[in-house]
Amino acid sequence: MLIEKRRGVKMKHMALINQMTLEEKASLMSGENFWNTKAVERLNIPSIMMTDGPHGVRKQAGKADHLGLNKSIPATCYPTAATVANSWDRDLIYQMGEYLGKESVNENISVLLGPGINIKRNPLCGRNFEYFSEDPYLTGELGVSMVKGMQSQGISACPKHFAVNSQEHMRMTIDEVVDERSLREIYLPAFEKVVKEGKTKTLMSSYNQVNGEFANEHSHLMNDILYDEWGYEGVVVTDWGGNNDRVAGLKAHNQLEMPATNGITDLEIVNAVKEGFLEERILDEAVSQLLTLVFDTSKVVDKSVVVDEEKHHQAAVNIAKKSLVLLKNEGNLLPIKDNRSIGIIGDFAKTPRYQGAGSSLINPTKLPNALEVFNESDLMITGFAQGFVRRGKTKEKLVNEAVELSKAVETVLLFVGLDESSEAEGIDRKNLSLPENQLHLINEVSKVNPNIVLIIAGGGVVEMPFIHQVKSVLHTYLAGQGSAEATKSIITGEENPSGKLTETYPLKYEDTPSAPFYPGKEATAEHREALFIGYRYFDTFNKEVLFPFGYGLSYTTFSYENLMITDKNVSLTITNTGDVYGEEIVQLYIEKKSTQIFRAKKELKGFKKVSLEPGESKQVVLELTDRDFSFYSIRSKDWVIEEGEYSILVGSSIQDIRLEGELFVSGTETIFEYTEKNFPHYFSGEIKNIPDVEFIRLLGYKPPSPLWDKNNLLGMNDTIAQARSKHWLGKATYGMVAGVKNGFMLIDNPIWSNNMYFVINMPFRQIERFTGGKINSKMVQGYLNVLNKKSKRR
Repeated sequence: MLIEKRRGVKMKHMALINQMTLEEKASLMSGENFWNTKAVERLNIPSIMMTDGPHGVRKQAGKADHLGLNKSIPATCYPTAATVANSWDRDLIYQMGEYLGKESVNENISVLLGPGINIKRNPLCGRNFEYFSEDPYLTGELGVSMVKGMQSQGISACPKHFAVNSQEHMRMTIDEVVDERSLREIYLPAFEKVVKEGKTKTLMSSYNQVNGEFANEHSHLMNDILYDEWGYEGVVVTDWGGNNDRVAGLKAHNQLEMPATNGITDLEIVNAVKEGFLEERILDEAVSQLLTLVFDTSKVVDKSVVVDEEKHHQAAVNIAKKSLVLLKNEGNLLPIKDNRSIGIIGDFAKTPRYQGAGSSLINPTKLPNALEVFNESDLMITGFAQGFVRRGKTKEKLVNEAVELSKAVETVLLFVGLDESSEAEGIDRKNLSLPENQLHLINEVSKVNPNIVLIIAGGGVVEMPFIHQVKSVLHTYLAGQGSAEATKSIITGEENPSGKLTETYPLKYEDTPSAPFYPGKEATAEHREALFIGYRYFDTFNKEVLFPFGYGLSYTTFSYENLMITDKNVSLTITNTGDVYGEEIVQLYIEKKSTQIFRAKKELKGFKKVSLEPGESKQVVLELTDRDFSFYSIRSKDWVIEEGEYSILVGSSIQDIRLEGELFVSGTETIFEYTEKNFPHYFSGEIKNIPDVEFIRLLGYKPPSPLWDKNNLLGMNDTIAQARSKHWLGKATYGMVAGVKNGFMLIDNPIWSNNMYFVINMPFRQIERFTGGKINSKMVQGYLNVLNKKSKRR
């Protein structure tokens, strides 16, 4: 049916395709090696290169791998997506995309694999540092800016991971069970924006299943929504090793499989066409789309771009300056402009934590640390104490040294944070706490010095039981290679902090709405919280939080006046009422005053970052569209509007609303769904206790068991983690890999340790492909047969 609908898609390269053999066409559907597509020299079809790159170019000069095991060439390490999102600055993010594009062109890279635009469903997700926000509107707007900036240089961006990649644990096999409305309103809008507005040329599918079907071969996601509804004409590439059934993927318009499989899956395509299981027309269309990408982006080889490393470093510093978030500043302890004595404490001051781990691991061109930068400043630095050891137990000698330094100075700059083993591709965080030795250090230092500026490094939310023990808190997130210089600028007042949170900080993890269901441990991950993610839960049901969505402090103040509302836009006047230059993020939220359906109380629908000199005023105009008032109707299979009065709310955060007005909006549909009668728990806020009957009603089907059935025979989509329950050989295999993983932690190599966790959760089908056939499918099946025979005897 889809092919009939899509007959209007232009087949730009049929003259060339008609000269190709079936084998040549099939060969183009997978890579030549780890990072390059295949060339067809006789037809002058070039190979193009793809590399990881959400916040820097990770081009590996030697042996290639996906997870950052082998070092890449030096490149500018910009702030991660979670960091730069706090800037809420479309122009700044576009500029970062431009710089990434220029560095890609300089290295003859055609496709840069980023940005990551998955939604932060839960703060424990180990890859949240690569994602923008818990909010789909904000994620989409920032994602579009990044994509446009990157593609302005002639390369292709590659937003990822399509779709519903919400956890790292078991990510290659987990089935994300989510209702259609939440899929449409939460998990897909950012992808829709980068397709329709960003015009991305490439999109990466995710490893996981969605409602029982692998994402890269998901007919509803790919055919119905991406290609038919959104009109996408670009290329979909698998995540590396993310192919399940190659022919099914091709039918769903997943054109390119990466990395190379040494022809294994190319042969599957050839055989499918010959045996009548795959129309050659589908293959031709896939080849045409890939050739468009190849010819459009291979031109970077002919471009001459000079990359000034120092200029790009300063750009990284500037981006970081605009992205750090001041969370607390009691008594205006900051900025420090006087001659008070200062002690610097914390291992992170000397060895910075500036990026996450995994496929986004960048080899920075330079990396000043905070201790160096502050010692070179005009501040009166009295001394430094390490205070704690990363990934270690409390050492009282180090704590005592820190306490003695704290007694001798007027102000303490205390650098703490999450270490490299906490946040990485392939694993999820165990909790939201700082390590115990750091908590102990904060407690001891606070006993002897009340003037503590806590500087936190980490890719996301942390619990702060110490919040009342310190006067100032600056969250740097993971601010890239310019993090130390940016931090110094904020501390000294050279830069007025303007970053604001793009995710909600709960008081404790257990307050998170998805906490009872996260992560899916074995077979499925049930999204019982539905659309009540982040502020959509906390704000709607009046749950107390540590810091709300959109929150961040400044060294100046702003007033909001003159709200004007039409059905097309919202306008207001904002004034800097303080005595220093500052930048304010004006946020627009919409609330349905009386609703018949369960929905969030407020939703972000507009924002603008405004720069103002002291006393200066500017008019801000924010546009309104029908989509801003719509919800997705399963009954209508479309976006519809509930008629009635809507509150138009403008403020400095979701909890700091400064101006309010009303607008009547005509409806497009009589409401028959999502009513309180059918969904009482979603109305009452009992989100953590959704009964089966209500969740099934929301889904429209009964989900499978979230647990593995250990009586089932192992198959190609099972993992080493499951094999341990079957046979002594399975236990031995698991034990060997787990032992290597633990060994790497013992020698203080968390990156390699985390990647062994990736192996534990890798499906058996990928072994042949990742080894290029050295361990072929027959060998893998033989291994499984041994394990399964033992199970049969039981």
